[in-house]
This record gives sequence, structure tokens and C-alpha cells, in this order.
Amino acid sequence: MIYLDYQATTPLAPEALAAMLPWLESQHANPHSPHREGRRAKAAVEVARDQVAALLPPGGRVAFTSGATEALNWAIKGTTGPIVTLATEHAAVLDTVAAEAARGRQVTVLPVGPDGVVDLDAARAAILPGTGLVAAMLVNNEIGVTQPIAALADLAHAAGALMLCDAVQGYGRVPIPDTVDLIAISAHKIHGPKGIGALWIRDGVDLAPLLHGGGQEAPGRSGTLSPALCAGFGVAAKLMAARTIEDAAHVDTLRSLALDRLGPDWIVNGSTEHRYHGNLNVRRDGLDVNRLMSDLRDIAFSAGSACASGSGRSSHVLRAIGLAEAQARTSIRLGFGRYTTETELRDAIGAIVAAAEGQWP
Repeated sequence: MIYLDYQATTPLAPEALAAMLPWLESQHANPHSPHREGRRAKAAVEVARDQVAALLPPGGRVAFTSGATEALNWAIKGTTGPIVTLATEHAAVLDTVAAEAARGRQVTVLPVGPDGVVDLDAARAAILPGTGLVAAMLVNNEIGVTQPIAALADLAHAAGALMLCDAVQGYGRVPIPDTVDLIAISAHKIHGPKGIGALWIRDGVDLAPLLHGGGQEAPGRSGTLSPALCAGFGVAAKLMAARTIEDAAHVDTLRSLALDRLGPDWIVNGSTEHRYHGNLNVRRDGLDVNRLMSDLRDIAFSAGSACASGSGRSSHVLRAIGLAEAQARTSIRLGFGRYTTETELRDAIGAIVAAAEGQWP
């Protein structure tokens, strides 16, 4: 199997697994217990918290969550006032703001251009005094396009609003502006374990709790933490920091190789300038994507967002950038990164191109 679905999830780093194993095999204390073993577990959690925080702006707190979906729900539901967000956001944002709208909260969903980037003049017209929250994704999970988060944060603050950045795909890869107020991240997108994420909360920002209970996390999140998951997340973050330059150079090489092998028949969806290079969302006119995936069962790639697979709907992100339904359904997403070899990618792209060409007699 050649794995090209890094936006859905990344392979677990061996170093992260090694950090987790002791807490799964023999060190089973609750990190919220006052005895010695509990304090040892708590210390491991705090080491991981510092490792995760090292890739985030100064002047804030990291609260561990079950994942980015919980973090985004908490950030949105824990704030008040009108919300402004983008049409290409993850379902964890769009569905949550829709739920808030159903409760009477004012919501504005801004369109994006054909390149997938929001128009700042349109954002300026929508982010008015009295707005409570602006929510935007740093790197889009489907098309890899980056948004002008710093400029949106400036507009938010000028209106007296908080700025929420969904940095799940960009954390450790694309710089996060220091001016945001809330940041959602997830471990399994950076070669860490599934089942844990975090919400970074700027000092002075208070959120209403999403989960009620023991209040184990100081900013107001309840629930027993897993030292194993925290340790794996921490080491994964530490590796992202240590390998930033090396990983970026490798991804750039892979992207160039992929584009060269795909050739002119394939069109990149979204901006080619403002994007993370480890995400290639491409289309070919007339392509039967279901047949392509059936023919290439030994290559793991996506026909769109993994979160919407099986829904029968085409990607809302591709529709938002102006693609017709037929165009959206001829698109595939190729995601690669640290553990993808050049040989693997070359072989996979060659097989994809050959299988696609085989659809025409």
C-alpha cells in the first residue's frame, strides 16, 4: 500500500509510539490523582503540554481535548455574539455555527474566490463592531489553500471580536500568526495519535465550558486525560519543531515530482500560490473517480474530504470555489509528507495517470 492521504491522517511517528507505550503497558495512574504515581503521570502531561505549546504563540494556555472537533466546538460555543466564518471551513466549524444559528446566534458565511481565498474587502464589510467571533482555517484540509489569518485577525480585533484559527492542517508546517486568540489543533495530523487535540486560548480570554464535570483542565475542560495520548502528542510536536526545515524541503521535492508526473491534463484546484505544498487537489475532465479508486486499491488517496466520504455529496469546498458538480466529481486529493518516499510517489502517480488514461479508448 502506498499511502497518499496525509490530510485525513498521518502515519504515527515511531518516536511518538515509543513515548506512549510505557503509559499503556505499566504506568497506568490517573494524572489527576494526588498520590506519587498520579503526580508522575501529571508531570508527563505537563511535559507534553510544553512541547505542544512550543509551536504556538506565547501568552496563552494549551488545554488538551479529545480532538480538534471538540476544540472547535468549545471555541465557538464558548463565545458569544455574531459569528463570521468562511464557506470552505471544515464541517466541525460550519455545522457548529449552524447549530448556533439555530439557537438564534447571527452567523455570516463569507464566500471565497476561485482560488479559495477570502476577499478581504468582503470580510471587512462583514466583520462589524459587535461581532463576537471570526473563525477561519489556516490551511484548508481539502485543497490546501492558506487564508490571510493575520489580516482577518486585525479585522476581528478592530471590531472587538475574537479570532479563532483552525490550524489543524497547518500546525508545525505553516506559521500561525501571533495575533489570533484561539487555535484548534489535532495530534493525528502531525504524526501523533488519534483521540487527542488541543485548544490554545490566549491569556485573558475566558470561554464558557463545553463539557461539565471535574474541570481537570484549568481553562474549563472536564475529563480525565490520557498520559499516553498526551505523551504521543508532545513528542510528535517536538519532532515537528525539530524537523520543520527538513520536512518542508522534502514536501517541496515531492510536490514538484507529482506535478511533473501528472502533466498538463490535470488541473490544480485552488490557488497554486497560497497553499501548503503537501496537499495536491487536482481534477481531470471526464474522469470517473470511483472507477479510478476501484482500479487502484493499493494506493490510498481521497476523492475529497475523508470526513465526508460515503455521504454521496460532492465537496462543499470545491463547490465554493466555483466548480460545477461534474468538475467536483472528477477531482482527487493527494496528500504526502515525511514518510512518503520519492519512489513511492513516482510509482503512485504513474499508476494514477495510467489508470486515468485507460478510461478513454
